[in-house]
Amino acid sequence: MKKISVLVLAIVSLAVASCKKEEETKKEETPVEKTEALKIVSLNGAVTEIIAALGHEKEIVGVDVTSTYPETVKTTAKDLGHVRSITIESIVALKPTVIIGTDKDMSPELAEKIKAAGIQAHILTQDFSPEGTKKLIADVAGIIKNTDFKALTDKIDADLAKTQPIAKAPKVLFIYARGAGTLMVAGKNTPVEKTIALAGGQNAVTEFDDFKPLTPESLIKGNPDVILLFTTGLQSLGGVDGLLKIQGVEKTNAGKNKKIIALDGALISGFGPRVGEGAAALNAELIKATK
Repeated sequence: MKKISVLVLAIVSLAVASCKKEEETKKEETPVEKTEALKIVSLNGAVTEIIAALGHEKEIVGVDVTSTYPETVKTTAKDLGHVRSITIESIVALKPTVIIGTDKDMSPELAEKIKAAGIQAHILTQDFSPEGTKKLIADVAGIIKNTDFKALTDKIDADLAKTQPIAKAPKVLFIYARGAGTLMVAGKNTPVEKTIALAGGQNAVTEFDDFKPLTPESLIKGNPDVILLFTTGLQSLGGVDGLLKIQGVEKTNAGKNKKIIALDGALISGFGPRVGEGAAALNAELIKATK
């Protein structure tokens, strides 16, 4: 009986060992599940800047026309054009894992089509203020699962601290130009107006919100101390000399004294991670213009 018991025990031990070895082999053969690589379509310039600043630029596969910074993004990602004219087909063709945009410019139709396409999408609300930008940074960082964004928000405060007080806030008129045939002036509640205020200036136009076509009458009525344009906008007019040829400009204080400032568009209107940098840059130019 003892021999039989020992034999049975040996057989059971071998069976258990065999099963254990088989289980270990299966574990070794089963591949570890990997996290799916991000393929991001960014439909807002500030969002694109944030993603790149967080170290994920290479994961951006498509961008809108406002995504001009960093410049390298235009060579590594597909330019889909203006968000108002982007088609869902062009987005789907890039096979993105996530789409991030803002509700500022996106049409409800495109938002619905993105939702229907079944692609993970986040349409965020962008507030044009330093605090709003900090929230946008935190929101985007959360979407791409990157918690290391404090340096970006700290930089905003550090850059804003570089602005110097201006005794008398100059009246600044922002002109959006795409050649002499397309000239618009910024009214209240525009991103550029917010930057002008952060830089120590005051908007020369307070009669309306958003943008309206430039007229000689509005120029003379606003009578700005300084005229502000995007660098590309001033270039489209042929420089300062071209701007001074526009009817009404020469009759303003800015025109008479040639107080013209041109800065990068995304820097002073994008309200991305460089919002403080843009305000400080404009502040420095306003100080020079008022001396």
